[in-house]
Amino acid sequence: MKLEFLRRKFWAATRQDLDCFVVDNNGFILVSERAHETGRFLGEVDGAVMTQLVGMGVFTQVTMYDYQAMCKPPGHHHSAAQPLISPISAFLTATRWLLQELLLLLLEWSAWGPRHGRGAEAKAVFHHSHKHKKQDMLQPCDTEYPVFVHQRAIQETNGRIECGACQKTFALQQIPSSNLLLLVTDPTCDCSIFPPVLQEPTEVKYNASVKCDRMRSQKLRRRPDSCHAFHAEENAQDCGGASGTSASLPLLLLPLCTWGLPPQLLR
Repeated sequence: MKLEFLRRKFWAATRQDLDCFVVDNNGFILVSERAHETGRFLGEVDGAVMTQLVGMGVFTQVTMYDYQAMCKPPGHHHSAAQPLISPISAFLTATRWLLQELLLLLLEWSAWGPRHGRGAEAKAVFHHSHKHKKQDMLQPCDTEYPVFVHQRAIQETNGRIECGACQKTFALQQIPSSNLLLLVTDPTCDCSIFPPVLQEPTEVKYNASVKCDRMRSQKLRRRPDSCHAFHAEENAQDCGGASGTSASLPLLLLPLCTWGLPPQLLR
């Protein structure tokens, strides 16, 4: 059964002045009246209801760890007046700016041609690659992020959320023989005062002793300085033997023989 067909049938059966969701046991929306909410986490769509369900023990928060994540290195924020202190720093900054402008000028009038528009295109490509290179400076790190798991002991519940000027009611029930939950909420009450519940990963900060052990076992992943295309102990004659493979004449003639046989023999 396709998801779109299930969504239409579900909303036709539950069409009323209510918000109805089908979520899985981790809180992700499978069916919603609004198609763009499918696949999103319930806490992003309705932080008030998800916060209440976690507080009631319907969902339990579990912390998961990613030991192969990539994070941005801590930035060094220098004062804007620092280059003015050293004349050498100011000279290097001006030289770097002149070299960049010269490179752009060469891109406009050499490889890209003197035609109008090509220079702007070259400049855009240069700035995009230069900016992209700066943003891609990442290093290995450990991150943690929250995961929410439904407690099967609570198969149905309901509640009311105080949202300032109004109260938002909701009801939740487990769908039999599945890991899915039917959630019905009141859309008339605005509960935007509750922040969304996100699953954004955050970098794990270790103390001095643990960080030292992690740095010994986890090195920065970077490209080698040179390319090693061969090894002194490797016998090159043992590699690339597929180039000497020749076609077998009987195998080439076999399809012709089978084509000429009577159909009764091929059954």
